[in-house]
Amino acid sequence: MNDKPDQAEQGANDQPEDRRITDLGTLKALGHPLRLKLYRSLYVRRRATASQLAEEVDGAVSLVSYHLRKLAEHGLIVEAPGAQRGDGRERWWQPAQQGLSLHRRDFEDAPEKLAAHTAVSRTIVDQRTDAYLRYLDEQPAWSPEWQAASDGSDYLLRLTAPELSALSGELRAVIRKYVDSGNTAHEAGDDEGRENVALHLYSFPFRTS
Repeated sequence: MNDKPDQAEQGANDQPEDRRITDLGTLKALGHPLRLKLYRSLYVRRRATASQLAEEVDGAVSLVSYHLRKLAEHGLIVEAPGAQRGDGRERWWQPAQQGLSLHRRDFEDAPEKLAAHTAVSRTIVDQRTDAYLRYLDEQPAWSPEWQAASDGSDYLLRLTAPELSALSGELRAVIRKYVDSGNTAHEAGDDEGRENVALHLYSFPFRTS
């Protein structure tokens, strides 16, 4: 997801590349905290059943199934093509697109819409922060190689708005290169030593008081 802030990337050539959410109903459907967790978990897994996702989020299967159906009603996820249902009851789900984007300017025409956008954006940031704090708690369990490769950086720049836009575009291009190469390797079965990696980027202006 990208809101300016949040983008999720996924390599699935038969899916639309990106969906820009512009309507309040879909925004609210995605913005429920549990649904955001489910969408991200499904995004990482690429396809999963309600039972698998319920175990991951520590929730009841019936509740997870309900929220997955709500995501499906808004076209955010779809039933995975060609997946076997096993006992005939379990559906396999997958994201309906490779990425989602949210843009504040699409919701500025009404106070209710802007408030919803802000609330969803804050939830996204909260869940990202929780993920990083969880990594810090679990860091000793990772190998020295992974601990050295992981990064937490903070930079202070003096830029104009066009310069920040240019910087963001260059960073996205570099990230896209590694997204594509990682997905290509995964699809070729080259997964030795490969892990899921979260990369969170924030850039914003601020003023001192």
